[in-house]
Amino acid sequence: MLFLLSPAKSLDYDTPPHLAKHTQPLFTRQSAALIEVLKAKTPQQISTLMKLSDTLSGLNVARYQVWSSKFSDKNSKQAVLAFNGDVYEGLDAKTLSEPQLAWAQDHLCILSGLYGVLRPLDWMQPYRLEMGTALVTEQGKNLYQFWGSQIADYLNQRAAADISPVVVNLASEEYFKAVDLKALKARVVCCVFEDFKGGKYKIISFHAKRARGLMVRHAIENKLTSVKKLEGFNAEGYAFDAAASAPDRLVFRRKQGL
Repeated sequence: MLFLLSPAKSLDYDTPPHLAKHTQPLFTRQSAALIEVLKAKTPQQISTLMKLSDTLSGLNVARYQVWSSKFSDKNSKQAVLAFNGDVYEGLDAKTLSEPQLAWAQDHLCILSGLYGVLRPLDWMQPYRLEMGTALVTEQGKNLYQFWGSQIADYLNQRAAADISPVVVNLASEEYFKAVDLKALKARVVCCVFEDFKGGKYKIISFHAKRARGLMVRHAIENKLTSVKKLEGFNAEGYAFDAAASAPDRLVFRRKQGL
């Protein structure tokens, strides 16, 4: 099984990584092409394009200017350790051992507007480029057209070793849209996390994001290789609800306060 996650806007390049092992990102040619497009834009254009404050647009313009096609421990950090949002607080990769991160390297893919797909230990330079950005390139009017079927093709390559390939989607809708489902050959299973609030179960973004990271950590710790075993996830009060689920849509619920 391959697990898909979204990236995070928040980044941590201050905390030193707890391991030296790393890999080079796979789509550096495509990333460099995007960076060239971004470098040509003014801070105001970036602010408008990405709906950023002047401070954030200035920060990211500076990042684009120093971005290099040569990745090193001076300008990069392993992706799973660099991302620092709600999902990654749930995953808490800095407390995973080297063997656990090696398992994650073989089973986890992080979707990215700039990098396409990142493996956990791929070196990553800091950036901001959300997949939904309407960045015009030679390939089209947005990043979905830029990436086309490349992400799905890569996932097909990764999943080809499995007799019955499965992609477990734990990414947001914005990022999963970058996977061309017509090109993807694997079965897709989605995990949904709901909390009881206001008299009914609903998806609460903050909690759902954290739960996605918790699910990946659960898979890593237990080396899960089948959809059935995902049902055993029970971190922080969540439990599988068979009645609310379908074969390709696993629903996990909890009552707040438990």
